[in-house]
Amino acid sequence: MKIETHTVHDTEIAEVISEDTIINSIEDGLDLLGNLYYQGYDRIILHEKNITPAFFELKNGMAGEILQKFSNYRVRLAIVGDFSRYTRKSMQDFMYESNKGSQVNFVSSLEEGLIRLSR
Repeated sequence: MKIETHTVHDTEIAEVISEDTIINSIEDGLDLLGNLYYQGYDRIILHEKNITPAFFELKNGMAGEILQKFSNYRVRLAIVGDFSRYTRKSMQDFMYESNKGSQVNFVSSLEEGLIRLSR
């Protein structure tokens, strides 16, 4: 895992880069949050390919618990990916509602994530 720092409008944003799945469990998500928060980041970009598919099954509570911690610590998050394969209405509604705010956004490109997190 590598952390690349992007600076946009004097705002530092951490992009997590890896070829492996980084978040396989709630604990992995909380560890990542703590690690990056400790390093001084309050805006993070994760790639959907680095998150277990179970995260996107809302009924298991993984997404809710991890994202609630990001919210509690006021760490903004953009998840970059192609979300068209998540066809369940509950997940589509969740992403739509998240994207209305600024705390957690589901975006299709790194550029879009950087723009959202730099506002």
